Amino acid sequence: MPGVPPKQPGIRAPTHRTDGEGALMAAGSGREKFPMDALAQELTRRCAGEVRFDPGSRATYSTDASNYRAVPLGVVVPHTPDDAVAAIAVCREHDVPVLSRGGGTSLAGQCCNNGVVLDWTKYCHRLIAVDPQARSAIVEPGIALDDLNRQLAQYDLMVGPKPATHVSCTIGGMIGNNSCGSTAQAYGKIVDSVLRMEVLTYDGVRAWVGGPKADCDNEFAELRERLLTLGDRYADDIRAAYPDIPRRVSGYNLDSLLPERGCDLAKLLVGSESTLVTVLRAEIQLVPRPAAIAMAVLGFPDVYAAADAVPLVLEHRPAALEGLDHRLVELEHSRHLAEKAIQQLPAGKGWLMAQFDGADQKEADAKANAMIDELRERTGAEATMLDDPRREAEIWAAREAGLGATAFPQDGPETHEGWEDAAVPPERLGDYLRDFERLLKQFGYESSSLYGHFGHGCVHTRIPFDLRTSTGIARYREFVTAAAHLVAGYGGSLSGEHGDGQSRGELLPIMFGDTVVGAFRELKRILDPRNRMNPGKIVDAYPLDSRLRQGSDYRPWEPVTHFAFPDNSHRFSEAAGRCVGIGKCRGASGGVMCPSYRATREEEHSTRGRARLLFEMLNGEVITDGWRSTEVRDALDLCLSCKGCRSDCPVDVDMATYKAEFLSHHYRHRPRPLAHYSMGWIPLWARLATGMAPVANALAQGPTRRLLARAGGIDPRRQLPRFANRRFTRTFDGPTGSGARGKVLLWPDTFTNNFEPGIADAAVTVLRAAGFDIEIPARTVCCGLTWISTGQLPTAKRVLRRTLRQLAPQLRAGTPVVVLEPSCAAVFRADLPELLHGDEDAHRLAGQTHTLAELLAERAPEWKPPSRAGSALLQPHCHQHAILHHQHEQDLLSGIGVDVDVLDAGCCGLAGNFGFERGHYDVSVACAEDKLLPAIRAADPETMVLADGFSCRTQIRQLTPGARPRHTAEVLADAIGGAS
Repeated sequence: MPGVPPKQPGIRAPTHRTDGEGALMAAGSGREKFPMDALAQELTRRCAGEVRFDPGSRATYSTDASNYRAVPLGVVVPHTPDDAVAAIAVCREHDVPVLSRGGGTSLAGQCCNNGVVLDWTKYCHRLIAVDPQARSAIVEPGIALDDLNRQLAQYDLMVGPKPATHVSCTIGGMIGNNSCGSTAQAYGKIVDSVLRMEVLTYDGVRAWVGGPKADCDNEFAELRERLLTLGDRYADDIRAAYPDIPRRVSGYNLDSLLPERGCDLAKLLVGSESTLVTVLRAEIQLVPRPAAIAMAVLGFPDVYAAADAVPLVLEHRPAALEGLDHRLVELEHSRHLAEKAIQQLPAGKGWLMAQFDGADQKEADAKANAMIDELRERTGAEATMLDDPRREAEIWAAREAGLGATAFPQDGPETHEGWEDAAVPPERLGDYLRDFERLLKQFGYESSSLYGHFGHGCVHTRIPFDLRTSTGIARYREFVTAAAHLVAGYGGSLSGEHGDGQSRGELLPIMFGDTVVGAFRELKRILDPRNRMNPGKIVDAYPLDSRLRQGSDYRPWEPVTHFAFPDNSHRFSEAAGRCVGIGKCRGASGGVMCPSYRATREEEHSTRGRARLLFEMLNGEVITDGWRSTEVRDALDLCLSCKGCRSDCPVDVDMATYKAEFLSHHYRHRPRPLAHYSMGWIPLWARLATGMAPVANALAQGPTRRLLARAGGIDPRRQLPRFANRRFTRTFDGPTGSGARGKVLLWPDTFTNNFEPGIADAAVTVLRAAGFDIEIPARTVCCGLTWISTGQLPTAKRVLRRTLRQLAPQLRAGTPVVVLEPSCAAVFRADLPELLHGDEDAHRLAGQTHTLAELLAERAPEWKPPSRAGSALLQPHCHQHAILHHQHEQDLLSGIGVDVDVLDAGCCGLAGNFGFERGHYDVSVACAEDKLLPAIRAADPETMVLADGFSCRTQIRQLTPGARPRHTAEVLADAIGGAS
């Protein structure tokens, strides 16, 4: 149909998937049953979007970032808002519930329900119009905040509120939740930015509401009169019950119906969590991007003293004022998060981060310094002032890493939401925190940390609730009830940011009283009389201790695994349940995670979506066939095993390892895809082919190429790499270095040894120049990488045990092992000790593995290669990014005069065997075209392209004709050769 965007590359987009369960499927508690097949067929017939009722899709959307779980009837992915209108009409005719979902990052259970889920994020993410003079924009609800702000940058405008989940949260979701974020100090909540919205009721009334152009001569007119009458009738009760604080997010915005608030229906509907209407489009007010920013960080003896100082800082009108305590810093330090930011904090055990905006840097700095001077004088606070954007970004990263750092403390139990965003008057924050800590101790809890938007009196924390036993769940209920009374006594709000959902819905009478909650119920009846819009949230909410993702009957399957999962209590169920749902993997730029989601925009191809499927597989209710599940297999099929999630995911989900484990069991005693035999066994085939390279290359590059590709399960559009005419291990001339710095073992990985031995020769040149004596293994060895990535784990373990036997003398002697291929080094550092957990030689090899740059930095810090002027684009290998990091390479190259630009381009897309396999080519190319290839094409022809990974170099060569990507060792060897 006209205006429908093209399908994303490589993604299956069926119009109707069913689960084969017949005509009926229970929803919710089982009291309601809906005709699944008839509903799905009618949705397919009348909605141009994608309709999915299969177990995999239902499992993928079973939960959000909360404690709750509800398996939906099915999922509709509309191409346009009109498709959503058609879908809701079908749902109305079949009398089934509807949930309109944005980024799925809600922490109170708003984004999980048993109806039909509308996922706006794949297609309905357009910026429809911008009015730079009026500073406004009209958008579709599925557009992510960061994506929108990138498009608005050309106008020097942005959206004011910025939640910590800005990489993935959508404007529609922000409207549903009335989102805020750190910048709400200056710009308010999203309700303060909404000008008008196009909305649809469950009964089919569609209209633009809010603003001078809305509410005139349309179907909404009658509803408008009933809503205004409701506001008039409860006006005095609303004024008395609503706290006058900046962060009141709980409850419906009935105060927007008051005359002094403009009787604004758009603002009334903001924060209604898809329980009243579906938002089809929205017009939002924009703000100018700050010309200059300065940040002041204040250190106090504890977090209570920091909270006490908030009113003093507010007198200086900061644009943002955040707080954090020593426990958050300790957790981030123990998990190596935000290390640079932690080093910049002034002395103390509680901190305030105050941002000041200015017309220029001088003005911003002056505001920050004036505040620092007063706070030092009046409170004795330690202080640091930052105006370098890089340092400021590091500090903000520390603050935004809070949820991930606190979810799984290393020395404590897992923590949960449930009381994580209450808000009180900022001037009373210190006293509230002291009372809150006393309440925690009374119930035997200890918060993992206290942090949040202190300038608005909003506090974030996660608490180690026991949600797996009836006793623990009862204590959870007792605690949050007491906490609600505490906050209400301070004149605060149960939610200052995350909304009510199911976590706080039934507690609202404590805050508002029965009369106003009765008004909430009337509002719901006016706009959703059949209770079909996201039922069980805010009004007549499901009990806060029901429908839990864990719960007292939680008993997941605990299969025997090849990997040990030592950081997850040696339990695969703990690993698969690790995802907390905040959706950083759904970001469109920055870091490595998650390349397949960036290419497809499919939830099931995000790290989060795959984690949900694995969780449901172990739960056994929706995914019932365990390791044999085709739904899980298909979701994992487009996982590139890049390991980006291992470093970029805030809670260290490691999907590459989970995929390898799953594939190992899925294909046990069954035929595998052809590529598992061709690419998975490449160490063997490469060794054979290099022995007869001219013949092998003629077959692989000539007329028989397509036949070989088809036989090997390889995409025919791929060029097979050329085998070298000689193997490095056959020509290595022995340990002839000076040995002044000792002996090293140079690892002859399959790719360097058989395809690009010149890189190993270059490494020998560098190591000898640096004073090392070099040896190589006496016999053929392998790290098992390709068997691991294809899930052939028994074979991988045999290969690794043989390797350990061959390296035993060097391992016992403590000889450093230099590995030139980052993916092989990552196997030794991470996969090996987890596959052969407890094998001392495996742990020795993990500790003795170095990249070339790491070895030089650690064992030869005073040695300097000759200068080599020039500029370079450096593409870090994903496994190096995740496991090894690349700072040493950058420092080494910069030290010899190379101007290095480290690309933040994500995965190259080839990812070992992935990009060669049939069915993966389009996604592989889309990953490369996202950032990497455009950066290379735009670079000066004289700029070097550096990529230490064989996959990265291969992808660049094949997709950018004329490019000559090189290894760091080759650049260093050139400098040494040029000097000599």
